[in-house]
Amino acid sequence: MQKSFPVTGPAELEVRLTAGEVEIDAVDGVDSVDVELIAHDEESQQLVDAARVELRERHGRPEVIVDVPQRRGGFTLGSLFGRAGITCRIRTPQGSGLDARTKSADVAVRGTIAGANVATASGDVQLDDVDGGMNVKSASGDVRARRVSSGVNVQTASGDVEIEVARGMINLQTASGDLTVGEAWDNVNASTVSGDQEHGAVYRGNVAAHSVSGDVRIGVRRGSKVFLDCSTVSGDTSSELDMLADPPAGDGPLVELRVKTVSGDITITRAPAPADTQEVHA
Repeated sequence: MQKSFPVTGPAELEVRLTAGEVEIDAVDGVDSVDVELIAHDEESQQLVDAARVELRERHGRPEVIVDVPQRRGGFTLGSLFGRAGITCRIRTPQGSGLDARTKSADVAVRGTIAGANVATASGDVQLDDVDGGMNVKSASGDVRARRVSSGVNVQTASGDVEIEVARGMINLQTASGDLTVGEAWDNVNASTVSGDQEHGAVYRGNVAAHSVSGDVRIGVRRGSKVFLDCSTVSGDTSSELDMLADPPAGDGPLVELRVKTVSGDITITRAPAPADTQEVHA
């Protein structure tokens, strides 16, 4: 199935797909939302034929709905011996928003979107450039994003979470999955049970990292002042920072680190200063 809807700017995408893949390309300069549904087995073709793919106006903004019915029954021969499910491909104007719901379908977005809300059971989520907020709930799927300009909220049970750059506040929760944040420019609240945490570079704000048996490693940007409150029951704690009795002088940003583990190790390091000073005030 292929459908194309003319639009005059960014659109809102609402995607409902149980199994397969959701592939979205956000492209600059296009004036339509193009949807393609590809079935990989006979039963999936029946679901594609019954799918609802339509354009409507919502709050004065175009919204494209892709709603594929759920598969009835259990496994098919295709799911046991070959590729099964449905591939949903969407090309949309840059700056569009995404609301996706899946069970095992993966979600991958290339290009810049205005915001993302994704809920999945076992599907992986991979986002490129989110010029807005990002909210993801998953059971066992991995979650990755290259850049997010606003708030990040991710909850997962066993999936790993990786955020390269986050400009807004971060709230990450997982049980056995590992958390990796390359650059954090605002407050961070991260919680794991057995998963490890790696915070490559924090710059300012409150950074709270809690774990039971996972290790926690945090790099503080050079030039930032630091307040440390670190405690562990049976793990080791080490820091590369100079410890002073008096508050540090200077007008650099303040980072308040509060790190707690039960048996996990805590390591505090120095991260390089931002290469571009304009990034500091962005």
